[in-house]
Amino acid sequence: MADQPQSPSDTTAESSKLKIYFLPNLLTAGNLFCGFVALTKIVEANLNPDANGHVDWAPIKFALAAILLACIFDLFDGRVARMGGHESPFGREFDSLADLISFGAAPAFLVHRVVLGRVLPDEYTQLGWFIASIYLICGAFRLARFNCLAAMNLPGAGKDFLGFPIPSAAGLVASLTLFIIKWNEKERDLGHWGYLLPVVLVFLSAMMVSEVRYPSFKALGLRSTTTFLKLIIVVLFAGSLFILREKILYYILPLFFTGYLLYGFIRPYISRAWRREIEEDDDEAEAAH
Repeated sequence: MADQPQSPSDTTAESSKLKIYFLPNLLTAGNLFCGFVALTKIVEANLNPDANGHVDWAPIKFALAAILLACIFDLFDGRVARMGGHESPFGREFDSLADLISFGAAPAFLVHRVVLGRVLPDEYTQLGWFIASIYLICGAFRLARFNCLAAMNLPGAGKDFLGFPIPSAAGLVASLTLFIIKWNEKERDLGHWGYLLPVVLVFLSAMMVSEVRYPSFKALGLRSTTTFLKLIIVVLFAGSLFILREKILYYILPLFFTGYLLYGFIRPYISRAWRREIEEDDDEAEAAH
C-alpha cells in the first residue's frame, strides 16, 4: 500500500516539536552545575579565624574557580550551537536560567558571605542582603531583556550586547575576589580591600541594565579565520597560561574583565577599522569589500 501524504496537521505538529540539542545543552548543564557547586562551597566555608588568626579560604577559592569554569562553559555552549546550526528557543531559555544561578546568585551570595555578612554590624545585616539582592535582580533583568531582544530580532542580542554581560560581571567579581584573597592570604581578613567588592557589585548591577553596548565576539569561533600575527599572539598567550597559570589566574584575569568593562565606554570613540580589527567582525569586513 502506498504511503499516504502527510496532512497539514501532521506537518504542523512536526515543525512545532520542541528541539533540544544534546551537546550545547550539555555545556549549559555544566555551567549550571558549576553554579550549584559554587553556592554549596560558599555555604560550607568556615570564615572564622583559627587559633593562629588565619582564615581557611580553600572552600571560597574552590567556589570562585567553579564560577570561572562556568564562564568557560557559557563561552562555548552558544558557539557550539551556532557552529552546528542548533540554536533554539529552549537553549536560549535554559542558558539564561543557568546564568542566573552561576553568574547572578553565586556572586551575590559570595560577596555577602565573604564581606557584607562579616563586616557590617548586626543592625545593618539587612542592608547587606539588600546590596547583594540588587546585583541578582539587575542580573535577572539583564537576562530577561536579552531574551526579549533576541526573540524580537532587535539590536542588543546579536553582534552587540546591550548592557554589560552577566557572565563577564561574575568573572570580574570572582577574579577580583581571588586577587584580594591572594593579596591578603596571610592576614586574618581581606583588609580594607574587601570593601571594594560591594562597590564593584553595585557598579556592575548598574552596568548590566545600562544602555552601554559591548561586542559579543560571536564571530570568533572554531571556523574563524585569522592573520599569522594574531595566531602567533594566541599561541604565545596559551603558552603563558600554562607556564604562568597561577599568576594568570590571580593577576591577569581581573585585568582582562576590567578591560572588557572599560572597552564599552571607549568603544564609541574608536575608529571603525580598529573596532573591526579588535572584534573580528566578519560581517562588517565582508560589507566593506
